[in-house]
Amino acid sequence: MLTFAFCTYNRANRLENLIAAMRDQECPQQFEILAINNNSRDETSKILAAAASQPGPRLRWVNETTQGIVAARNRALTEAIDSDILAFIDDDELPEPGLLKAAHHAITMEGAQCVGGRVSVDFGENKRPSWLGDNLLGFLAEVNYGDTAFWIQGEDTPVWTANVAYDMSIFRKNPQLRFDGRFDRKGEGIGGGEDIQMFRAILRAGHRIRYRPEMRVRHGVEEWKLRRSYLLKLHYEEGRKTGKYILPTFKNTFLGIPPFLVRQAAIQGLRTLAKSPQGQAALLRQTMTLTHSLGLIAGYMDRATPPQPTKRDRT
Repeated sequence: MLTFAFCTYNRANRLENLIAAMRDQECPQQFEILAINNNSRDETSKILAAAASQPGPRLRWVNETTQGIVAARNRALTEAIDSDILAFIDDDELPEPGLLKAAHHAITMEGAQCVGGRVSVDFGENKRPSWLGDNLLGFLAEVNYGDTAFWIQGEDTPVWTANVAYDMSIFRKNPQLRFDGRFDRKGEGIGGGEDIQMFRAILRAGHRIRYRPEMRVRHGVEEWKLRRSYLLKLHYEEGRKTGKYILPTFKNTFLGIPPFLVRQAAIQGLRTLAKSPQGQAALLRQTMTLTHSLGLIAGYMDRATPPQPTKRDRT
């Protein structure tokens, strides 16, 4: 059995088209569609229930009451643990023909244990901002490593849960291999990072990761993400989580902060000032680097601050 899954939160208006496109996929193996409803407050449950009764590959849906993308993705792993393959896409995407066929071939015929493909940004009715160059599309989840399949050897060519499939035997053999709750995103929050951490964990474990360009999805970008403030917040949050959870502990600190982080942020601040006359595109990219540096400091300080006792602890 192949399980084709998505996690969803308050995107009821997208679900009918998404499920129809998922059902239209061709696959050499029988497949089901799995939807994880993560406490949606809109008509998601109603639409999923109606879609479950329609013809085509079976739609199975469950409610995950723990809020957050990590809980939802890990619930999908649990629900699909006995499947041969689990393929993920997101609820703001549409799969192109050939996705499941390519994923299935990579895992069953080429020996891949993880395989990912292309993600193309689809602006839909939204106008693409003039400042949003092609070099920034990766921050809206775009993935395009060309037209040739290859084996991924390092972190410079990651694949995301926006379009990825797993050989589920790696999760059955290792119950600790799950999405990392420290890199969560709840509700309509910004950031996350759970999928890149999973990619890194699979890479470190020595599992075989394949890129297949025939795996394609179109990623619909909502209007609120087409603002410079979104990219700045995204970089700050990524820096904060890196500072809190990934950086090693440094002995040499001042007021709990490693001095090199302060120097790095100061340098990025000066570079940001220097980019001001060079136009919006150069200034934005440099400001993103600056906000990441500030996030590193905030994250490192956050882990150095002892948790405050709750009222129960004090009584």
